Amino acid sequence: MSGSAVRAALPVSASRHESSALMMPEDANLLGNVFGGAVMALMDKTAAVCAMRHARQQCVTVSVDRIEFREPIHVGELVVLKASVNFVGRSSMEVGVRVEAEDLRTGLRRHTNSCYLTFVAIDAAGRPAEVPAIIAESHEERRRYEAAQARRARRLDERAAEAQHTRAHAAAHAATEPAT
Repeated sequence: MSGSAVRAALPVSASRHESSALMMPEDANLLGNVFGGAVMALMDKTAAVCAMRHARQQCVTVSVDRIEFREPIHVGELVVLKASVNFVGRSSMEVGVRVEAEDLRTGLRRHTNSCYLTFVAIDAAGRPAEVPAIIAESHEERRRYEAAQARRARRLDERAAEAQHTRAHAAAHAATEPAT
């Protein structure tokens, strides 16, 4: 992409994705509730579809922010997952996923958890690829964009601090190694 080329941009609505899955006995943990790992896999798949819709190429999960399970999901409930791209870097995207459990007998839904996943688009050679910018059209989309931007800055700061700690630890370890 040349310096004068304009980067394509897509509205959040262009890649929004919703999926659902009926929770069955094989999804249960030892307490009879849905196993957290089963919900995490559903979140990752739903977010991946959203990221690939936005990028129109393969995407890989590179991080998952904190996941808190607010309340259990029960076998027999329908899990509904709603994903949207909140923020886009050059090749990365933050996708937010909201998880709701629906009692199919009553139609009542409850919010059980949310999380943010970061994806990177990958080209045919396996390298990070540029993705379209995001257009936040509504007040809620703009709020999510700004919050995602702050989370990204925090993640980058944490990564830099961790790298510095690793380098300092390696240097200290090397200084205490006996000469051979």
